[in-house]
Amino acid sequence: MYIQTVLGQIQPEELGICACHEHLYVDLSRIKKNEDTCLQDTGLVLDDLQSFYAYGGRAIVEVTNDGMGRDANKLAEISKTANIHIIASTGCYKDPFIPEEKLQWNRDQFAEWMIREIQHGIADTGIKPGVIGEIGSSLNEFKPIETELFHGAIAAAKKTGLPLSTHTTLGTCALEQIELFTREGMPLNQIIIGHQDLNEQDEVVLEVLKSGAYVAMDTIGKENYRSDKARLESILKFIERGYEDQLLLSTDLTRKSHLRALGGQGYDVVLRVFVPSLRDRGITDAVINKLLAANPQRAFSIRKAGDILA
Repeated sequence: MYIQTVLGQIQPEELGICACHEHLYVDLSRIKKNEDTCLQDTGLVLDDLQSFYAYGGRAIVEVTNDGMGRDANKLAEISKTANIHIIASTGCYKDPFIPEEKLQWNRDQFAEWMIREIQHGIADTGIKPGVIGEIGSSLNEFKPIETELFHGAIAAAKKTGLPLSTHTTLGTCALEQIELFTREGMPLNQIIIGHQDLNEQDEVVLEVLKSGAYVAMDTIGKENYRSDKARLESILKFIERGYEDQLLLSTDLTRKSHLRALGGQGYDVVLRVFVPSLRDRGITDAVINKLLAANPQRAFSIRKAGDILA
């Protein structure tokens, strides 16, 4: 097993403390029509990452994919400058962010393209993705193109062994995603179900955890969606029920205004604010190490290395 970063392969134990769902170079403004959603100032991002590093952060899973302004070369530059491992993504996001030239694609076309990127690199960069993600469903539904995208992602994940990280709009469709993966025979320990801290139905999230999938509590600090106090209570409940080995943490920065220099939470919010809150509630350092380091090391390990070189 190994982890594929933008600078090459590393052993899982080299990953260190890892944010499981972030954006370092992203542009959603084509759809959102808001310049704040174009986060492509690498100088500001690098400044913000200095604090993430100072608090112990050593790795970031960067789930910006095709249609979201992905730039693999920029990620390699950021990785070198910040001295942080970065895992890049293949795939597409969700409707309406899928690139125009892929809007009529079927599952086989999506799968073939993702497998090609995984085996040979993104575009002509030679930089290989280490995760399929973030693959998304819409609010309370799968649009037809999203269904094709999910099936393509499943085929690519089965072929290559890459982890598959999902987007659930406001936490919805988590169980529907699990049902799809189960129906298609996808190993659920290869799946990370995203944005479940936005799912206020703890019993639903517990069902997802019971399936064996990883659950990303990955919008920490975005209190306009849900308070971090409520997120904390949910995580405490999941830990109490015995799921400490399946939880991942992150903050999902997508806007310039999310950077600390511009008044936002910053990439360090989990380490700077949320982890101390966990400690205050009696969560041990051993469990915290699982959430920040041991769980991401397992979740983002590639299991079938031979297939990737095929």
